[in-house]
Amino acid sequence: MSSTVLTPAAQNGQRAPRDLSKDVFLMDLPVPPDQAWIDRLEARYPGFRVRWVSKAWEFTAGPFTPGQFEGITMMCSFIPQPAELLPNISYIQLTSAGADKWLSHPLYQDPNITFCTSNGTHPPQIAEWVIGSWLMMGHHFLDYANQQRQGSQIRPRPGDVRQVYDAPGMRMGILGYGAIGRQVARLGQALGMEVFAYTRTERTTAEARRDDSYCVPGTGDPDGLIPARWFHGSSREAVNEFLAQDFDLLVVSLPLTAATRRILGREQFEILAAHKKPFVSNIARGSHIDTDAIIDALTTGKIRGAALDVTDPEPLPDGHPLYSAPNLFVTPHVSWQSPHYFERVQGIIERNLESLSTGQPMINVMNREHHY
Repeated sequence: MSSTVLTPAAQNGQRAPRDLSKDVFLMDLPVPPDQAWIDRLEARYPGFRVRWVSKAWEFTAGPFTPGQFEGITMMCSFIPQPAELLPNISYIQLTSAGADKWLSHPLYQDPNITFCTSNGTHPPQIAEWVIGSWLMMGHHFLDYANQQRQGSQIRPRPGDVRQVYDAPGMRMGILGYGAIGRQVARLGQALGMEVFAYTRTERTTAEARRDDSYCVPGTGDPDGLIPARWFHGSSREAVNEFLAQDFDLLVVSLPLTAATRRILGREQFEILAAHKKPFVSNIARGSHIDTDAIIDALTTGKIRGAALDVTDPEPLPDGHPLYSAPNLFVTPHVSWQSPHYFERVQGIIERNLESLSTGQPMINVMNREHHY
């Protein structure tokens, strides 16, 4: 690695101002270059260069353009890139809120390289997906849309009117109260729902409940004021206690780690079934939920329904049993999409470059022990 790497101490905010004049920043994104943004950065930091490579995202690195990695010291990417091509890298800006794709990568295991997440760029659009899909299922919009397409008279859905959702007084449980969970909580509270939050560590003080990551102005719950109750713990017993709180809507918004993989399995769905049989929404990673277990829970009525933007496996192959599970809505990992997404990621980069140049703490620095 180069002599200008960020040391572990520097990553915690103790650093000298960095001269950016020799840095080259690779933007590996599936959108055209933002030339105005590039010009602004290169004018602000003379000698600093941005190399923007536009190509469709795949689940593996490549193909590469000639000279793509030459001289690169900083990078923004979703997919891990070959470590041998990045001998001088010091700062990697992820476009995801978690690092699950990078955990075994040599660059991630190097403590001298700063990784930052895009935490805070996703909450507005993902929270809308959570609430929108929940309302759609609860008010049976798809049933009426299907009737409309048939071209005949649209008739009220048969059944008990108590099966239609009405949010005031309902209880929402958020399994993972990070940036996304906080915006979901904000929308839930606006609908009149009571919110319970779950975090890995205990949050008993006002300071501990604050979130200092990137936040779109006017969104989220940066001071942690919305939850009526907070739960915490890293054990399955602690998770099970949280799941027994009579939720009407359970939202999974955790980072994927070894501790959270399949955090919802058959045991957990039995707990949910013994209480209010909530609607389950997963916008985090498919591997948080045991697929066979949720198919069984839907088929046997252990939960009221589910909306999954992420699945295991992903992408979901043709003919998979999830497609025929009742009361289920599935989308192909698209809840993050927004016309403002990449400009928010660029905002994090711009702020971190300013921090580097002035010796101030960077934002969204990855916790390498817990991987978020």
